[in-house]
Amino acid sequence: MPALRALPPEAAHRLAVRFAALGLLPPARPDDPALEVQVLGHRFCNPVGLAAGFDKHGEAMDGLYKMGFGFVEVGTVTPEPQEGNPRPRVFRLVEDEAVINRYGFNSHGHAAVERRLRARQDTQLRLTRGGMPLGINLGKNKSSADAAADYVAGVQTLGPLADYLVVNVSSPNTPGLRDLQGKAELQDLLAKVLAARDALPCTQKPAVLVKIAPDLSTQDKQDIASVVCELGVDGLIVSNTTVSRPSSLQSRQRSEPGGLSGKPLRELSTQTIRDMYSLTRGQVPIIGVGGVSSGQDALEKIRAGASLVQMYTALVYHGPPVVQAVKQELEELLREQGFRNVMEAVGADHRC
Repeated sequence: MPALRALPPEAAHRLAVRFAALGLLPPARPDDPALEVQVLGHRFCNPVGLAAGFDKHGEAMDGLYKMGFGFVEVGTVTPEPQEGNPRPRVFRLVEDEAVINRYGFNSHGHAAVERRLRARQDTQLRLTRGGMPLGINLGKNKSSADAAADYVAGVQTLGPLADYLVVNVSSPNTPGLRDLQGKAELQDLLAKVLAARDALPCTQKPAVLVKIAPDLSTQDKQDIASVVCELGVDGLIVSNTTVSRPSSLQSRQRSEPGGLSGKPLRELSTQTIRDMYSLTRGQVPIIGVGGVSSGQDALEKIRAGASLVQMYTALVYHGPPVVQAVKQELEELLREQGFRNVMEAVGADHRC
């Protein structure tokens, strides 16, 4: 986090996960009831979660909850272990408070992550009951010829350990992955994923969400909304990183290939949230992610239609205290704007 910025980005990331796993930070203070959200079949004690990509292998969840996150999303996890793309593959754009990554789904694989999660299953059940659910983000192996089989395997192996599952079809760093956002491809994939979820032997079955890109055409968004509503998908995560490069970028690293996250993504992701909320008529819960580093950023996404928000890049630049700062500012802004709680503010911009 800020003190780790003297290290190369990937080394700093690995060390940050190790620190989080040790749980050395003092526990966050209890959340105000105004921040509580009921969505996706669960209670969330606050709407600020950790996005996928930080704890890729399920190594640090307990320390991350201790930071004050209302939920944590592990992954992306692929069926078989894979190295991901060659290094260097992550770059800080310090002047822009942004990051470009092209990790390429580096993963320990389903078996290793399942082992870690099963070892703390009772702990997670207690956390979930206490308003801190767990999400697991699923991906496909780069060499896989059958993407649907990879996602179905993720549902079968990791679904019983998750409160919600994410079908990640929007990383820009796995060749051909974003093609799965096409209408026919998405319909086929999600039908198989939902059938596998429904067939799980557990009594509390996980919600299924789809994580989409911010770089979609109007037609793409309409198609995704149509498929999600038709099949009864439980939610959307909006959005993944962008392959676009805003002209405002200052850093010399701005031309590196990969997905851009952080402040320059904020407006694009918020607009995509607004569009998807409209296209789904507010009937499909949205987790908003992209450039959240303040309570104001979080509330903008909530007013645009997000029930929950996630952050990641802000941790790189501001460290663990940013979690409490975002929640505190969000609480104050809700009060100032006349909302009794987060749920009253969801989609408020569409009612103006």
